[in-house]
Amino acid sequence: MERSSFQFTVAGLSLHVTAWGPAQGRPLLALHGIRGFGETFAGLAQALQPEFRVCALDQRGRGASQWDPAHEYYTDRYVADLLAVADAMGLQRFDLLGHSMGGINAIVFASQHPERVGRLVIEDAGPGAFEHSPGATRIRREMASTPDRFASWDAASAFMRAQRPSVTEEARQQRLHSMLKPLDDGSFTWRYDHVGIAATRLNPDPARVVDLRPHVAALRCPTLVVRGGRSDYLQAEMAAEMRALNPRLRETVIPDAGHYVHDDQPALFNAQVRAFLLEA
Repeated sequence: MERSSFQFTVAGLSLHVTAWGPAQGRPLLALHGIRGFGETFAGLAQALQPEFRVCALDQRGRGASQWDPAHEYYTDRYVADLLAVADAMGLQRFDLLGHSMGGINAIVFASQHPERVGRLVIEDAGPGAFEHSPGATRIRREMASTPDRFASWDAASAFMRAQRPSVTEEARQQRLHSMLKPLDDGSFTWRYDHVGIAATRLNPDPARVVDLRPHVAALRCPTLVVRGGRSDYLQAEMAAEMRALNPRLRETVIPDAGHYVHDDQPALFNAQVRAFLLEA
């Protein structure tokens, strides 16, 4: 599978994109969650070959993208970043996929730029989930208790195992390799801006917390909402409200998957996304 990397300067920050698939493939832009990274979509990219070119953005403060010293980790800024990156890559129209925080960003982008998005996939995100779900409470608790560094790789693995007990050890290790970097004393710290992102998530500016309902109602493209059957984040009633707000939305539930659907049940997730994107 062809793979390439790009760096773009947006609003003074260097943002990184990983692209898989042929240069002339149908473009799909993918947005990870709040503590995620673009590499998390490598398996999906493989499943979408040879038709698609999957472009995964390391959103500001994560992966190989630059940290924001002003802690501008808000939806309006992420959406502006996505627009700038799409323009820089020459992508006038593309499919869009987002998980969790990335799903919020994808919904807002698609509602504001309907001419740019062909098909939209929302993985376990929707109105109310960010604010009121048990998963949101869990994420806030985890972010508040996450250490800045680990004395050893084994200590980091134990921490990740406690946070993500339902996924395979392979998936946990992939996440750690993408999220941690070594320090000179042999310990490890985060590659992502844990302090800045946690501060914004735990004490956000209320004026910049987006109400997703009008954005969901405004969507004009075919949209698939993928919900984990045992997710603690996007609840069944929240997904039902999304369908009531907009008849273009379709929901699919992946059994035995939590909030990280693409990690918990990758084969089922990839098959559902592929089928939806390739519908006539």
